[in-house]
Amino acid sequence: MHGTVFILLKRYVQTQYDHSTWVRLVEAAGLTSGDFDHKEVYPDEHMYALVGKAAQMTGVPANELHEKFGEYLVPDLMYMYQKLIQPNWKTLDMIEHTENTMHKKVRSEHAKNSPPVLHVVRHSPDKLEITYVSQRRMGALAVGIVRGLATYFDEADRIVVEPETSENGERVLIRVQRLPAGLPRVGSM
Repeated sequence: MHGTVFILLKRYVQTQYDHSTWVRLVEAAGLTSGDFDHKEVYPDEHMYALVGKAAQMTGVPANELHEKFGEYLVPDLMYMYQKLIQPNWKTLDMIEHTENTMHKKVRSEHAKNSPPVLHVVRHSPDKLEITYVSQRRMGALAVGIVRGLATYFDEADRIVVEPETSENGERVLIRVQRLPAGLPRVGSM
């Protein structure tokens, strides 16, 4: 996994808790250092160990931690990839174009970079489905990123996100719908 993700995880833990919590988490995960280089790629097992130990330490399920972290990542991701983003894009547009813009760039920068594959089908201007495919089994992170995008684009009150399959599977179906303005978010899609 890309070092930038670990750097942002460190900042997330320090922001939500404090630096000593990060140090304890790194030690509990059995890692020799909590310092990561944004140009390096690290074993996925480091992330599993950190999130697993964080779940034990906080009592918050790992999937929920992944979602919260995914939401937290969005402003930094938007900043990092701002040159690839069209100014008229909103939440669903970002999701629709992530695979062929941001993920394509990440893969081209380093042969070991392997973001999940996102198969996106846009059913209408206000509805799409994402099929997340990754052996990492971090679909909850993707769900969090979708929710974070909705917040970033000031659409959180209009975007409904529904994972249709287990968020810790290799294939996760996520349905996303933008409701008309003023329509209350009641029930499912």
